[in-house]
Amino acid sequence: MDPVNRVATPIGQRALIITTLAVPLTGWTVHALTLHRRLAAERRDPLTGAQRRAAFERRAQRLLARHQKDSLVCLVDLDNFKGLNDTRGHAAGDKVLAATGERLARWAGPHGVVGRLGGDEFAVATRVDTRAGDEAMEQRLQELMGVLHEPVPTETGPLAVAASVGTAVPDYLGIHTLPALLRGADVSMYRTKHSGRYGWAEIEDLETPTVNGRRVGRPGTALLESAA
Repeated sequence: MDPVNRVATPIGQRALIITTLAVPLTGWTVHALTLHRRLAAERRDPLTGAQRRAAFERRAQRLLARHQKDSLVCLVDLDNFKGLNDTRGHAAGDKVLAATGERLARWAGPHGVVGRLGGDEFAVATRVDTRAGDEAMEQRLQELMGVLHEPVPTETGPLAVAASVGTAVPDYLGIHTLPALLRGADVSMYRTKHSGRYGWAEIEDLETPTVNGRRVGRPGTALLESAA
């Protein structure tokens, strides 16, 4: 047998085996990537890019557990959103929702997580560099209010928007469970709903009664209560 053939044959066999194995491996890789992308898409709201409620709650609770001294939870509710939809149309409303999701993500930064809880209501959990003291929290929240009140560009011109924000600071309240913090942020948000500012949750806000997980007094809770 020719010496060249004696060398080439084993190499050719190895190449054939590697190629044969690579075909199913490539198929599984594509399948795994497709599955990963599908699962990631299911965790995100397609309009705003924010996490859906369940995904947000998981990630936010992990953040709060790791960063108990420098974390912050905000609840954001767009003001007069129904009126916006009624007067400017749902396309304009969608633009505002998409812009809000993007702005919240930018404000929260890589260490934060943004969730869309439903409709025009968002939640954010993030870290704040508190080395500057209480002023750091104030400054970050002022930045948030500025971001949320920026006009949203549309085909017919800039659209004025506004939002109300309720804030719960785990280190101040001495509690790090997300449901309680969201409840406190919810109460503080509605307390300052028409002030054009943000509200701080106080310890007594954590004891506010709820109906099926919603603060008593929210629209629709009377119906939920009577049906329970």
